[in-house]
Amino acid sequence: MEDNNKQDLMRTIQIKFPRLSKGQKLIAEYILKHYDKAAFMTAAKLGISVGVSESTVVRFANELGFSGYPKLQKALQELIKNKLTTVQRIELSNDFVSEESALKGVLKSDMENIRATLEKINHKTFEDVVNNIFSANKIYIIGLRSSTALSEFLGFYLNLILDNVKVVSYGISDIFEQMINVTDKDLVIGIGFPRYAARTIEALSFARSRGAKVTAITDSLLSPLAARADYTLIAQSNMASFVDSLVSPLSVINALIIAVGLREKEKISKTFSDLEEIWQEYQVYSFKESNL
Repeated sequence: MEDNNKQDLMRTIQIKFPRLSKGQKLIAEYILKHYDKAAFMTAAKLGISVGVSESTVVRFANELGFSGYPKLQKALQELIKNKLTTVQRIELSNDFVSEESALKGVLKSDMENIRATLEKINHKTFEDVVNNIFSANKIYIIGLRSSTALSEFLGFYLNLILDNVKVVSYGISDIFEQMINVTDKDLVIGIGFPRYAARTIEALSFARSRGAKVTAITDSLLSPLAARADYTLIAQSNMASFVDSLVSPLSVINALIIAVGLREKEKISKTFSDLEEIWQEYQVYSFKESNL
């Protein structure tokens, strides 16, 4: 099963149910009813909730074809993360971190997300995306809902380096009106994390229908953005809360910006030199000298 994450986990549990031991049947019944809660429980906590031993939970995972409980837990999380409502996320976050440990818990989770991203991201794909940024006639960046901050950030810095970047966003014009001129010579970068914005998915489908190269910055190869992309950069964003963890995707975006900038050193040196004069003339930033 580990090689086929798309397999219907719930259906598998139902099929295997008659052959399970009495204790394992209790676990199966609990997961079928409360899979949203079980996905964020340790084996020990799940065992306590059901009234069986931790070893019974581990054997249950093995019976389903997983090498261990963590693999089953990950499959459950993949199953639910795009279906959780904000209210359900708030309820889960009560177990995830207490008010006193929110700072420590969230920072540790973000550190783990970055570590996992470093392991999962494909370095060859990253280089291919950088090459496509330079070969594209025009670059469209789209990230909606909570991913708007990421798309605007990427667009802001790429616009300082290149002169063919357009950030697609909600506004007077519809998304498709802003992308009406996309061609097979263009690159479309789509950014999205659970819960995935439907309009972003539709925009990537539209881009593909026009023959454009599509890059997705998302959390999994099973993401609906990845399914519509030629290149996918994986950035882990696990956070059992109502706030999306966007630290890892922002790190990947930073790396993209820097990789592009390193190839255009002379151009960006002149750009920032010109900008510095403009910033000072129009007092964009505070340039007061210290009295010390």
